[in-house]
Amino acid sequence: MPLPQRLQEIRDGFERPFWVANISEIFERLSYYGAFSSLALYLHEKLNFSTEQTGTLAGIFGGAVWFLAIFGGTVADWLGFRRALSLAYLILSGAYFLLGSIGAPWLSPIRNAMPLGLFVGIVLLLPALGIALVKPSVVGTTARASKENVRSIGYSIYYTMVNIGGTLGPVIADWAHAKFGVENVFRIAALSVFAMVFFVLLFFREPKAQAAAPPPPSLAVTAKNFLTVLSNPKFMLFLLIFTGYWIVFWQQFTLLPGYIHNFIDPNARVERVLSIDAAVVICFTLVWNHLIRKVPPFRAVILGTLVSALSWLILALWSSYWGAVLSIFILALGEITQAPKYYEYISKLAPAEQQGTYMGFAFLPIGIGSIVGGWFGGKMLHHFGEVQHQPQRTWYAITAVGVLTAFLLWIYDRVVRPEGQNR
Repeated sequence: MPLPQRLQEIRDGFERPFWVANISEIFERLSYYGAFSSLALYLHEKLNFSTEQTGTLAGIFGGAVWFLAIFGGTVADWLGFRRALSLAYLILSGAYFLLGSIGAPWLSPIRNAMPLGLFVGIVLLLPALGIALVKPSVVGTTARASKENVRSIGYSIYYTMVNIGGTLGPVIADWAHAKFGVENVFRIAALSVFAMVFFVLLFFREPKAQAAAPPPPSLAVTAKNFLTVLSNPKFMLFLLIFTGYWIVFWQQFTLLPGYIHNFIDPNARVERVLSIDAAVVICFTLVWNHLIRKVPPFRAVILGTLVSALSWLILALWSSYWGAVLSIFILALGEITQAPKYYEYISKLAPAEQQGTYMGFAFLPIGIGSIVGGWFGGKMLHHFGEVQHQPQRTWYAITAVGVLTAFLLWIYDRVVRPEGQNR
């Protein structure tokens, strides 16, 4: 097809809700990754949590959203995408503002009424309520507001928007942290998503295909599908093993900021380092996946797990700001090796009538990995850094988790792999 004709198809292939939803996704991701990139420093240096408590709490923030993703799509279908998006951004704006105001005098009565760790843990759960509605609404809009001939391009645009926000968020957080103080990173995140409430209400309309869409499944059907997947031991074992990948991956947000500030340079601009992962995804995904296109899905998952695990050895051997930069770069290469193949593998594993439920469960290792990884990374940094005064050994422990995960995946592929799945 001639290029001008293809460009015309792209111009005509998307309804306005597609662009509104995907532009709003930039600001949602910008806010989330901006907040996440500053969270560990905020908890440790501003709210005076210990290294172990900081890891655990940061892991809760990163992990909670992925548990709610299983049910978020059903709720978004019930509400309609316009109401779901506007409600989600309203929840997020309040949650981020509250997070940045934990130390404010007006919250002292609540702070004094319960342990600070419990209060902060509750606040850190609130953003998950909003994000769990945003993701299925934006993805659903992308599907229903795109013509069939450009739908695959629509998903590529969505993925690009996600990573633009993921790149800009830490950069803006770095600027806000340096200029206004770390607590105001969260208030700027709140302002960003609050603007999206009005953007959605003013410009978003339900996609035309929404009227023809099948009714959302009932809670009974969702619960039945949930139990069906839980009763699939091979699939659940695979998800349990793959949790190890995300324990390794999330250390860039839960462990690395404190490690750099406490053991490398207390004045380092940590948020800048954390923008590298999403930038690598934007710049290299297409080329990298073209290079590994002939690698079978499961082998790519194993390879990506191993690459990401070994990335932290760079920081262990070269404990410096630039060592952290290079570690994140290699970590991201592992991510783009496994991520597309991981979802491809699960989509082929799932029965046709349970694709949505299986794909919802695909997010569980991400959430469990964040929560367990935050706790584990905090324990390791406390033990090796604050007790033994050899903080670089922390990264050997993290690497060991990833290498063990790759080994267990290899065994699974050889011994347990479901019938009919390609290696």
